[in-house]
Amino acid sequence: MAVLTANGADGLVEVPVLAHRVTDLTDTLSAEQQATLDARMAQLEQQKGSQIAVLLVPTTQPEDIAQYSIRVVEAWKLGRKGVDDGVLVLVAKDDHKMRIEVGYGLEGIIPDAVAKRIVAEIMAPRFKQGDFFGGLNAAVDSLAALIAGEALPVPKSQSARAGQWGNMLPVLLFGALMLGSIMRRIFGNFLGGAVNGGLIGAAVWILDGGLVIALFLAFMAFILTMSGGLRAMQGLGGGGYGSGSSGGNDTFSGAGGGFGGGGASGDW
Repeated sequence: MAVLTANGADGLVEVPVLAHRVTDLTDTLSAEQQATLDARMAQLEQQKGSQIAVLLVPTTQPEDIAQYSIRVVEAWKLGRKGVDDGVLVLVAKDDHKMRIEVGYGLEGIIPDAVAKRIVAEIMAPRFKQGDFFGGLNAAVDSLAALIAGEALPVPKSQSARAGQWGNMLPVLLFGALMLGSIMRRIFGNFLGGAVNGGLIGAAVWILDGGLVIALFLAFMAFILTMSGGLRAMQGLGGGGYGSGSSGGNDTFSGAGGGFGGGGASGDW
């Protein structure tokens, strides 16, 4: 059943609560189509940190779509604070209007002229044929391709991943010491160190730690094995190991990004 757009006390269309990357108040997109769009935008956010959201409403009247779009992005705050790399793709289905609203930080790579081309050449032709998913999917792909080529700050998820490997370093070194002691007894100093280093490096690589980290820890395992395995622990200070935790949250929210009216509108 379609969800009707509510009007506030001032007679304007209310801005819906942001909970997902795709908000369809027109019952136009199937659950599978929404999931496809969501996955593509989530992938972009993971890789680049930028946030794209799609909103379909029946109408923005009595406001122009650009006025309503600004109210939406001011409430949703798409994109990262200080980076301002958010984008809103808005469709007012009954009005036959659509708009792409671009955050401050992306106006260089998605200027008004480029946003206008996406609206007029990618979205409008498909919308005229009733293919709303096709138009939105193609628009999101075009926006994601533009953003992918921009030098943006590294997403926190990637920084956190590097931090997690830093937290695991004491555990991996301890494992290298234990395994190194065994390899020394079996193969001797040099060969035991080489085997231990290879095993530790391979484990890190399999765990998606990256080539640089894998090579570094393989070298450390080799040196520790050569220096005496478990006996090298005597030179290490005691202490507990830190533990990191991460909480999953299926609810999507903006990250504090700002907008200044950049973008373009169109109809079909």
